[in-house]
Amino acid sequence: MTSLTQRSSGLVQRRTEASRSSAADKDRGSGDEDFETHRGEEEEDDDKGDSKETRLTLMEEVLLLGLKDREGYTSFWNDCISSGLRGCMLIELAIRGRLQLEACGMRRKSLLARKVICKSDAPTGDVLLDEALKHVKETQPPETVQSWIELLSGETWNPLKLHYQLRNVRERLAKNLVEKGVLTTEKQNFLLFDMTTHPLTNNNIKQRLVKRVQEAVLEKWVNDPHRMDKRLLALIFLAHSSDVLENAFSPLLDDQYDLAMKRVRQLLDLEPEGESTKTNANELLWAVVAAFTK
Repeated sequence: MTSLTQRSSGLVQRRTEASRSSAADKDRGSGDEDFETHRGEEEEDDDKGDSKETRLTLMEEVLLLGLKDREGYTSFWNDCISSGLRGCMLIELAIRGRLQLEACGMRRKSLLARKVICKSDAPTGDVLLDEALKHVKETQPPETVQSWIELLSGETWNPLKLHYQLRNVRERLAKNLVEKGVLTTEKQNFLLFDMTTHPLTNNNIKQRLVKRVQEAVLEKWVNDPHRMDKRLLALIFLAHSSDVLENAFSPLLDDQYDLAMKRVRQLLDLEPEGESTKTNANELLWAVVAAFTK
């Protein structure tokens, strides 16, 4: 009888400890959820169920829109995506609180005349972003948005500034997407040479990305750029500048396509100088937009 009582007591004790452990885990989980919630106002609703491995940067999203699903490479005729990806880096760093424009001052300098300055040099965890951030931080005197897009792309006639060029950006971004399980790596023979390609392996992530872009200018259109998520707004602008936005709209019906393009045109016709002065506007985002739409 005593043995039975002891076993019963032990069982109750273990259940009590398990309950406490479960409650503690729940509290920790709640804290993690709170951290993720406050991690950034720019996180998309569609991404809330994703793991951290499938959270994509602006550069990765633009590249993913530009990649051919089966072939695993961007169009050979696309000469816009290189500078577009550099614009993505500047906006990504601005959204993450690493870069900003200098104060406009009493003379009210234009967006394209104002210099980019480092707001925080804290590492982002992304090698390409940290490399770009290091260049901006260490450059004196500071450069403008337009200059940084050209310098990071290697489009400069000044041989002393060629070291600013970020090399193999598309390949490095594709490898990031391979690590995140979105793409895979293959070798393809093109008669005279072999080329590494990255065909799509996780179609769900790309379809979710395409759907977000489509809904932003169709079902969820708000007719006000300042009510749109900044990351999604930047994605639409930079995808257009990189000549890959068409890929997101190609599955649409004719009337949907026409409406989507009409609303994209409304965004492109906005005046960046005026939009950048509105409440909660990200000045560097609008400066990048101005650089591509001027």
